Amino acid sequence: MTTLAQTNPAASTATAQTTRVHPVDEVLPFAKLATYGFQHVLAFYAGAVLVPIIVASALKLSPEQLIHLINADLFTCGIASIIQAVGIGNIGVRLPLLQGVTFTAVSPMIAIGLAVGGGTEGLLSIYGSVLVAGLFTFAAASYFSRLTRFFPPVVTGSVILIIGVALLPVAANDIVVGKGPNAMQDPVLLKNLAYAFGTLALIVGIQRVFTGFMQTVAVLIGLVAGTLAAWALGDAHFSEVANAGWVGYTSPFYFGWPTFSITAILSMMVVMIITMVETTGDVFATGEIVKKRIAPEDIGRAIRADGLATFIGGVLNSFPYTCFAENVGLVRLTQVKSRWVIVAAGVIMIILGSLPKAAAIVAGIPHPVLGGAALAMFAAVAVVGIQTLSKVDFNNHNNIVIVSTSVGLGMLVTAQPFVANAFPQWAQIIFGSGITLGAISAIALNVIFNHVGKVHSPAVAGRPGHTLVTLADVNRMGSAEFAKTFGGLVEDTPWVLERAYALRPFADTIALRSAFHDALLTGSAEEQLQLLNSFADLGSESDAGNAYLLDHADAGIDNEDLAEVNRLAVAYRKHFGFPLIICAHEVERYERVLATGWSRMANSPTVERSSGLIEIAKIANHRFDKLVANANPIASSHLVQLQERFA
Repeated sequence: MTTLAQTNPAASTATAQTTRVHPVDEVLPFAKLATYGFQHVLAFYAGAVLVPIIVASALKLSPEQLIHLINADLFTCGIASIIQAVGIGNIGVRLPLLQGVTFTAVSPMIAIGLAVGGGTEGLLSIYGSVLVAGLFTFAAASYFSRLTRFFPPVVTGSVILIIGVALLPVAANDIVVGKGPNAMQDPVLLKNLAYAFGTLALIVGIQRVFTGFMQTVAVLIGLVAGTLAAWALGDAHFSEVANAGWVGYTSPFYFGWPTFSITAILSMMVVMIITMVETTGDVFATGEIVKKRIAPEDIGRAIRADGLATFIGGVLNSFPYTCFAENVGLVRLTQVKSRWVIVAAGVIMIILGSLPKAAAIVAGIPHPVLGGAALAMFAAVAVVGIQTLSKVDFNNHNNIVIVSTSVGLGMLVTAQPFVANAFPQWAQIIFGSGITLGAISAIALNVIFNHVGKVHSPAVAGRPGHTLVTLADVNRMGSAEFAKTFGGLVEDTPWVLERAYALRPFADTIALRSAFHDALLTGSAEEQLQLLNSFADLGSESDAGNAYLLDHADAGIDNEDLAEVNRLAVAYRKHFGFPLIICAHEVERYERVLATGWSRMANSPTVERSSGLIEIAKIANHRFDKLVANANPIASSHLVQLQERFA
């Protein structure tokens, strides 16, 4: 089938561009893979080892047991990251997403461990619940992925924004060397701020001055330079390197056979349900960064990888795993989109998990240096959330309520973490994390406002005189009703309506409008010619009886002498084989129509076909504005994208 692009003289170039490997799948040279992978590991390391440190301290484990937990965590992180990035069948989303132990599980795991007296017995009870929760997550992935219609941009954007902002206190705590995750540090030492600000300034400076490879490793350079400066001043210590062993492997069920408790299993299953929500947000965020559209099956593959990694964690003496939001910010900051970088990071973590001395060297990075770098990365995650929210129709008051309430609740728990102590133990899983509370709030409010009961979403009208219908009604329409309602946008051209209908359900009016624009790009040359010929010739008798003339009347140019316009229309059709199409709303008088039309006679048929399709998109846009109660103010961005595609 011949497409419009193939009739273009630049077709070979366009075809070459479309067949190029997507940046996500690009395999970089070994040196770059190793360097970028190591950068991810350095940015990830502190968060990776923090969970085993907190759990070991709460359960009163020995230093030897703690070292084994850290090595097991790193080793399993590497395996989990490779599974997620490479993919095995329908397991793994195949995006640059690093896997790490979820912080959501910390409080429940401590409660589970202490319930049986702590120590090794506590670990075994935790591992029993982790094993079952991993299997549960794997099995639930297919069902959860079908719920993506409940994750429109208003939800995913809110969740991503909350993740980014809620992580900032973690970076701040590293900068001031806080004594605990919720501690306020007083006094704050100026030298710690100097290390953090110096690291941050170096990262920003490299981003500003350099391009290419140097720009992409700015975080790595900042971490190394900051650590060397701290070491020279006596504030970076590597004494643990001498005490660490050269080789240390984690063996399955090192601490003994797991024990199983119904209460512990149920608690961990709740944790994994919350983790599914967080993973969904991370996948959508990464999709935005790497410019890949996220489908329900992508969510399912990502969650299956979480489930498998969590099960492996229970076997290899580690904990529940999820996509690590911290490293999403690094992808955004460096714009290195290859998933094979994550594979390299996974291999490095497996090595670190097997070489305690190497892990001890990385562990020597001072917290203020790490915090300075993390500040930039976590804020970059928040920026992705803002970019996602830019697609939301804020003329719809429902969306304002959803975003403001969920972000507010997420920040409440982030700013006042001890709020969780006011609730029963089971509820502390939700109220103990701003990310968790904010995500659940965004999802619940979206369901309440946009899916339950009488929906007050932007209304969509049928043809003039028909009763208004809601966006929810549009999503319930059959194909015949959809075509009857929206046929006037494209002169009842069947293939456009069919392809727009196939993109249901529509999350909002932006998605509905965009469906028609996207449909224009999918037609073959023959189909697009059919669409062009569905419009009547200007000034013809057919034009007098259809909506095209109404567009001109609305534009205030219907009382002019049409004789000259008719002559132009006849000449144009004879020359190109399809009618002259001009969006009346874009001109002031028929004199402008005439001037534009005659000037276009000098163009090639290919250029004119592209111009005609763009004019049709403009016409459909204006008609859409008259059909949608709360017309979207940023709809013009879709036309810009359409024009760029035809350019």
